[in-house]
Amino acid sequence: MTRDIFQPSGQIQFGIFFQGVNSGTIWKAEQSGSQTDFESFRHIAQTAERGKFAAFFLGEGLRLREHLGRPHALDVVGRPDAQTMLAALAAVTSNIGLVATQNTTYNDPADLAHRLASLDLISGGRAAWNIVTTDNAWTGANFRRGGYLDHADRYKHAEAFVETAKRIWDSWETPSGPARRVRHEGQHYAVDVTPLLPRSAQYRPVLFQAGDSPDGRDFAARQADVIFSAHPKFDNAVEFRRDIVARSIAAGRGANAVQIMPASEFILAATDQEAQDKKAWVRSLQIGPQQAIAYLEQFWGRELSSYDPDGPLPEIDPVVEETSETRGSGFHGAKARQLADQWRAEAKDKGLSIRQFVTSKTARVDATFTGSYTAVADHLAEYARVGAVDGFNISPWLIPTGLDDIVNHLVPELQERGVYPTEYRGTTLRENLGLETPVRSEESVQVR
Repeated sequence: MTRDIFQPSGQIQFGIFFQGVNSGTIWKAEQSGSQTDFESFRHIAQTAERGKFAAFFLGEGLRLREHLGRPHALDVVGRPDAQTMLAALAAVTSNIGLVATQNTTYNDPADLAHRLASLDLISGGRAAWNIVTTDNAWTGANFRRGGYLDHADRYKHAEAFVETAKRIWDSWETPSGPARRVRHEGQHYAVDVTPLLPRSAQYRPVLFQAGDSPDGRDFAARQADVIFSAHPKFDNAVEFRRDIVARSIAAGRGANAVQIMPASEFILAATDQEAQDKKAWVRSLQIGPQQAIAYLEQFWGRELSSYDPDGPLPEIDPVVEETSETRGSGFHGAKARQLADQWRAEAKDKGLSIRQFVTSKTARVDATFTGSYTAVADHLAEYARVGAVDGFNISPWLIPTGLDDIVNHLVPELQERGVYPTEYRGTTLRENLGLETPVRSEESVQVR
């Protein structure tokens, strides 16, 4: 294979993204389960493994978002520590990868590298790290070092962090030792460590990354094995693939070096009409009356409980000019007054109530695959044919049974088309994703 020419594999794989706090999960249906009980995690991880999913992916929340200056009452505290939960899941699964979202700003590289290496060893080489950056002081208030990081420096800091972690994992001459001493002197931390653990069966944890800015894409092209992208729609996925291939080649890596797994939602049934009916039911429960009002309050910065969720948008203006990070990433940075004018005009033009409007804004329009098992399988087979993606990271709208339709009905359809694995390729995540074993970094490389 020529390294600078992308070669589609003709295959797709699935991952499960267990989010915790979010607006896409149905919380109050009779079928809704707990977001914190281990049984929910066990059920969905084992279901995913039965469906030959590549990875079980946990989000991270370092601080609960706030609502009008208080912890958000409609948020669900569903994010146990990722590495603790994944270590427990390692004992009840055999093949599925275990992906921990971990922050580069509020961790130390030697400590995090050790903990991820521990997860990798006890799982038999199934660990992965979803690399995220955070720079705001509000989140930093939870940590001794505070929110010291300038926004423009977040990827510079993250790259030094990741390179240092890689050097720690690479420091063993052989899987059983001896280990080389690793030193790093940088702007934000200093490291002088001799690693405690040998390599895992997959050499080191697989690296995921989800940044979509130009800096984020360049960072992923240099460092990541897999990108958790925001581009599941076919044309957008094809264009994103082209961009990442170009950036990977420019970074000195191969055209196929970085895999892409966009976030996605699946609403499936035996027929297209049944799927559309199910979608209407899902949307009606994802955004209830309270959620609809609370959503607007996050932008308006004031109580709107006197407004009818089935009536028009509030005629009063927001009391804030720009929303802050305390409200969560989905609300951060919005020009509130300008947005209110735009939204009122849009809702009036389309004849939408508050609840209908909020549903339209929060629904995963581009990320949702709705239809019969057969129709969706045909659609995904086209993704595989052209190599638009390597797979999809699925956010289930129901916990813990949200993967049942996919595993029981969609996966067999895809297997019949020859585009989805019928068995795991090996015992490690790196093997099952088809990733090459990394090349060991040289001790002489110094990261600043």
